[in-house]
Amino acid sequence: MASSPASAASEEEAVKAAKVLMVGAGGIGCELLKTLALSGFRDIHIIDLDTIEVSNLNRQFLFRQSHVGQSKAHVARDAVLKFRPNINITSYHANVKDAQFNVEFFKQFNVVLNGLDNLDARRHVNRLCLAAEVPLVESGTTGFLGQVTVHVKGKTECYECQPKPVPKSYPVCTITSTPSKFVHCIVWAKELLFAKMFGDKNQDNDLNVRSNESGTSKSDVFERNADEDLDQYARRIYDHVFGYNIEVALENEETWKNRRRPNPIYIRDTLPEEAIRQNGSSRDINNEQEEPSAMVSLGLRNPQEIWSLADNSRVFLEALKLFFEKREKEIGNLVFDKDDQLAVEFVTTAANIRASSFGIPLHSLFEAKGVAGNIVHAVATTNAIIAGLIVIEAIKVLHGDYKKYRMTYCLEHPSRKMLLMPIEPFEPNKSCYVCSETPLLLEVNTKTTKLREVIEKIIKSKLGMNLPLVMIGSTLVFEDGEGLEEDEAANYALNLEKVLAELPAPVVNDTKLTVEDFQQELSCSINIKHRDEFDEEKEPDGMVLSGWSAPVEKQVTSNGGNQSVASSSGADYADGIVEDISTKPGMKRKLDEVLELKENCDASSSAQVVEDDDDDDLVMLDENPKLAKKKRLQ
Repeated sequence: MASSPASAASEEEAVKAAKVLMVGAGGIGCELLKTLALSGFRDIHIIDLDTIEVSNLNRQFLFRQSHVGQSKAHVARDAVLKFRPNINITSYHANVKDAQFNVEFFKQFNVVLNGLDNLDARRHVNRLCLAAEVPLVESGTTGFLGQVTVHVKGKTECYECQPKPVPKSYPVCTITSTPSKFVHCIVWAKELLFAKMFGDKNQDNDLNVRSNESGTSKSDVFERNADEDLDQYARRIYDHVFGYNIEVALENEETWKNRRRPNPIYIRDTLPEEAIRQNGSSRDINNEQEEPSAMVSLGLRNPQEIWSLADNSRVFLEALKLFFEKREKEIGNLVFDKDDQLAVEFVTTAANIRASSFGIPLHSLFEAKGVAGNIVHAVATTNAIIAGLIVIEAIKVLHGDYKKYRMTYCLEHPSRKMLLMPIEPFEPNKSCYVCSETPLLLEVNTKTTKLREVIEKIIKSKLGMNLPLVMIGSTLVFEDGEGLEEDEAANYALNLEKVLAELPAPVVNDTKLTVEDFQQELSCSINIKHRDEFDEEKEPDGMVLSGWSAPVEKQVTSNGGNQSVASSSGADYADGIVEDISTKPGMKRKLDEVLELKENCDASSSAQVVEDDDDDDLVMLDENPKLAKKKRLQ
């Protein structure tokens, strides 16, 4: 760690002498960079891999329309230097997980400030800060909720000391431009396309409404021409959203350098003209009196069947036409409802067609209906409040007085006239495999499980290692990363396909694995316990890892126009009891009062989860004081 500036004559001098690393230049990051600059910080480094999207402009105030497509980190730097030209801001348009940002890089800073939106990157930064012994200030917002936590090696818990929710929420830039999962397509179909077609026409929408078709007289391609028949209108919408818009996206070559390029889909390629003319001709007579249904009209009866691209296209066109034929008076006021059969059909088929374009597996109507959920919109004020709290904690860190550190939660509704809830940090979790190096226990069938499965399901997925090295005693059985000799790489590849008991150093009951990630400077031990059988429903991985903080599925949220899908699980924290609720010197409130305040914020325990690498203002609330047994920091 760089030499502490706390020895400076005053707080002001300490701030001026500090070297700060910011990770993330999105919703929180814009507010944070501005606040740091105006608070007297003079040496700031920013890392962000994202580029600016139109949807960012309503809350990431350092960006303008002319900046769309440019690096967030670089533009944020330039914007702040215009009103603080005498400070030093270094920007990196890169992934914080890149090799250049190693432990030595982190050691030059006095404090690291996170404004990230995905669990993987957060864990990576946490581990680098631990290895470099640099304090970390974490943060997150979702709607009106927010949090700031301080993590200092040996004094407070690290970011991974307690369970984190499974990330499941997605920024709008991913939704509109680079979907990689079916849920991205569902969100696009529900929150963008359905809303544009049938919702409030005055509401902001991120869909491209301009067409290159000379025959379209209106500036908004979604407006139906007076002389346009319904079939022609439906086909035009199909070609615009699934064909032309994809072609427009493909023009940005930078986006597709490291991603699979999507395929534009036009109706002429999916359905022959005869099939289009016959679409809906098999409408069930009884359907005229019942709730309109596109699948019933087309003779499709099984909602659990995965339809072909052609069938999805037929249902999409039919659903669109039925809205105008049967429910025209509702158009302009419709909001997606998972109990609205026609709405579910429209969203499901639109999502499947888009998924087909991006090479994503299609889903059934039954599966798609289960994905849809609640939305939490971004609040720029929350980002500003959290950014201010980050700076306050950063200044405390620079002075090295850990007794003044606070974890602060921002609530949606005042409780006892309070919106901010500060509590003392907790001490490190002695069973944390990251900061306490406690051995883990893996129950696995060593006679049937391959090394590849352990690496993918346990070491990379659960433990979050990027470039793992696996040793059994003194025998190296696997290493990931660049610089390997050909024969070494080939040998490790062979080991991946071997079952554990057949490795060069056999893994059997009571074998001890040593797993390391040199990039993160993290090492942990895994004790093996052989087990013959596993419950396929309760233990789908075919192995069970003990001694780590298992993630907990929570409701999915979105932040800042970043629509997302909710999927609330019934997960409960059976042992979520705080052992010590006594009042400590310097405490703002008793812990039991704090917990009561937390419970009064009805969304604080359910709207917690996010995931995506693209938009830093979509972040997670994951530190709940009731989550686990902890002792107060002494």
